Amino acid sequence: MNIQNGPRKAEAIFAATLELLAEHGYERLAIEAVAARSGVNKTTLYRWWPSKDALLAAALRDSGLFAVDIPDTGSLRGDLLAVATQIHRLLTSEHTAPVVTATLTAGPRRPELGDVSRSFFADRMAREKPIFERAAARGELRSGADPVVVMDLLAGAIWFRLLLRGGDTGPNFLEEAVDTVLNGAA
Repeated sequence: MNIQNGPRKAEAIFAATLELLAEHGYERLAIEAVAARSGVNKTTLYRWWPSKDALLAAALRDSGLFAVDIPDTGSLRGDLLAVATQIHRLLTSEHTAPVVTATLTAGPRRPELGDVSRSFFADRMAREKPIFERAAARGELRSGADPVVVMDLLAGAIWFRLLLRGGDTGPNFLEEAVDTVLNGAA
């Protein structure tokens, strides 16, 4: 759903959804609570989103909270470094990190969150596609290189290091991750 084509208070609805998710976790996220916090009747929510999962997917995809700027630095390396920096910011910001944590911790127990994740990351990949189109036009990307694999390797390195390994994810790590994805480890 494009936020311009949604209910008038879509941003308030999305903000309430993500705040409640961060505060109470996925299991206790309820349409009624979102309606109360956003000041919208719950029938309005159900008119636009038939389930909690549909609402959460829309909030993750369409709210300004997880917005990213698609860079155009003039090089694939520069664009990927800018994207990596934004991914890092989203995973560490006091406003977004609790939402990421709540979504990740609920995932193994709630298979329906897989649809939410797939929707979010498909949308994100569609937005990142111009990075790879420009890189291919400049001759920086080998024929047949899969942008999804590139982004999975890059984002996966950041997610794993930050959320599981607990290691340093500063600028030097981000540069190393980008360079390793682009050039390989050999």
